[in-house]
Amino acid sequence: MSSPVVTPRKRRSMTGPFVLIIVGVIFLLGNMHLISWGRLGIWFAHYWPLLLIVWGVLKLVEHQRAKQEGVAAPGIGAGGIILLIFLIIAGLTASEVSRVKWDELSDQWGLDESHFPFRGNSFEFDDQLTQDLPAGAAVKIVNDRGAVNVNISNNDKIEVSAHKKIRADKQGEANQWNEQTKPQITVSGNLITINANTRGAGNHPVMADLNISLPRKAAVTIAAQRGDVNVMGRDGTVEIANQHGDVNVEDVNGDVNLNLDRSSVSMGGHNSARISQVSGDVSVQGRSDEVSISDVKGAVRLNGDFTDSVKLSKIGKSVSFKTSRTDMELAKLNGDLDLDSDSLRADNVTGPLHVSTRSKDITLEAVSGDARIQNENSAVQIELKSAGNIQVDNRNGDIHVGIPDKVGFKLDARSQGGEVDANFPGVKVVNDDNGGTGAGTVGNGAAHLVLNSQHGNVTVHKGTSENAHSMSEPPQPPAPPMPPKVPKLPRNSSSTEPTEN
Repeated sequence: MSSPVVTPRKRRSMTGPFVLIIVGVIFLLGNMHLISWGRLGIWFAHYWPLLLIVWGVLKLVEHQRAKQEGVAAPGIGAGGIILLIFLIIAGLTASEVSRVKWDELSDQWGLDESHFPFRGNSFEFDDQLTQDLPAGAAVKIVNDRGAVNVNISNNDKIEVSAHKKIRADKQGEANQWNEQTKPQITVSGNLITINANTRGAGNHPVMADLNISLPRKAAVTIAAQRGDVNVMGRDGTVEIANQHGDVNVEDVNGDVNLNLDRSSVSMGGHNSARISQVSGDVSVQGRSDEVSISDVKGAVRLNGDFTDSVKLSKIGKSVSFKTSRTDMELAKLNGDLDLDSDSLRADNVTGPLHVSTRSKDITLEAVSGDARIQNENSAVQIELKSAGNIQVDNRNGDIHVGIPDKVGFKLDARSQGGEVDANFPGVKVVNDDNGGTGAGTVGNGAAHLVLNSQHGNVTVHKGTSENAHSMSEPPQPPAPPMPPKVPKLPRNSSSTEPTEN
């Protein structure tokens, strides 16, 4: 009998275990902090194809050995295929991530270095600088990354305190970059420049917070990219350009100019501008989430996009506000003004006043002087404080106007698709299926009201809006008096009246 043919056993592949050993060693080096995760990530992003080359070489060697021994060469197997797919996807992803300009990305998203821990460990350093301030000199402050705080000094010197955060793999690298990013003070004529010098180490991540004490008399210009800016106490012009961060300016005897323009709206960050106690004019342009301006003796100009709200209070001169959606001008604001995406509310406003917007509920109280309002898709409500010429054009929204008791007016009101309500002697109101009209003169006609609404009602009343409905309704006759009660008779046995149970 012939012996059975024995099929040579297939060799087990060692390629997968070898690759896993390499990956395991790499992770071990990272856990032992012998190599930073950031550096490992950079190496993997650039050299991951070497793992495929090693894999291929090992499979070729296994195939040649199996051929020499006359046995079947080991295949890749399902586990090997899954590992290959994972390795290729991870490698391609790491390569794309490595091409991202993280500095620009963090600037656009308003993120600090703590959001990118893979870029190394954080090391902190402090620096101190002092410089005499020549008479009449102005100060310029430059900081690409970090906060800027300007306060009043007790002498004629400039005192700078810098607190830096540097991300690096090792202390030695951080020390080197610290030396390269020392803050600088340069003097050129009557201009002193304070530079945080965060770019002194190239693209290495460095953030510096500057605390600067200056004589109050020095005018200040600040150029910042990412970080909060605070200026307290100046007797000169303050100019600030900032892209990402909150701005707070207080107690300035001069003008304040803010440029908050940035390439894109911050994602994940919140930006605001707060200005108060300014003797001169205030100008804000660019983009911000919130703007709050109060106690300004001069004029206020705002031009840009303000996504959340704008709050104004006690503005001594004119206010000009321009965005892609709202255009507003007024002569003076003795009260408060609050504007957001859905509404505009103000009180103690002095005209001439002009508002052109859409989809905002407009409520104006204690308005003095002339006013011109254009709106659509929301209601308009105006309460006059004194006589003035008022024109309101509204589409798809009601119009309510309150007139003080002693102010006469001339009315020309029209409603297309709505009704006109003006219950005054001398005013003729006609309402039909197509709309309504109201025209006439009350008293001396000092205030001229031109009110036009498409697909909304027009209401004119005496007093404030709270009693507008009651003032517009005709008076009701008084209720008739109640009949007097009949007195009860005393109870006795001879009475013929029925007794109560």
